Amino acid sequence: MKTRSVLWVAGLLILFGVASRAGSIYEVKYESQADAKVAVVKYESQADLCVYVADYESQASGKDEVWYYVQYESQADAKIYFVQYESQADIKVYFVKYESQAGWKKSNPFRGRLREKAG
Repeated sequence: MKTRSVLWVAGLLILFGVASRAGSIYEVKYESQADAKVAVVKYESQADLCVYVADYESQASGKDEVWYYVQYESQADAKIYFVQYESQADIKVYFVKYESQAGWKKSNPFRGRLREKAG
C-alpha cells in the first residue's frame, strides 16, 4: 500500500513538472535554429494564431496560444524566429491583451507543436 502511494505521488510530481514547462518559448537569433518561423500581423483576421504572453510559466501549461518566454534555449518547449514578411512564416501570429482572446484561428500544421519539447 505504501509503495502504491509513493508511486502515485511520484507520478504527480513528474506530470506536474512536464506540464509546468509546456508553452515555454525561446526566441533564437538565427532562422536555422528555429522550430518555427513566426510573422507578427497587424490584424487578428490575418492571424493563424492569436497569442497571449503570460507573466508566469504555469499559465502557458499545454497551450500553443499562451506563450511564456524563457531566458535559456534549454528551458524552451519551442524555439521561434521572427521573420519580417508573412510569406516567410510558418505561423502568422497576432498578440492579444487577454488570455480569453487567444487561440488558433486557422488550420496550421504547427498546431500542437509549440507545446512539445523541442528536439
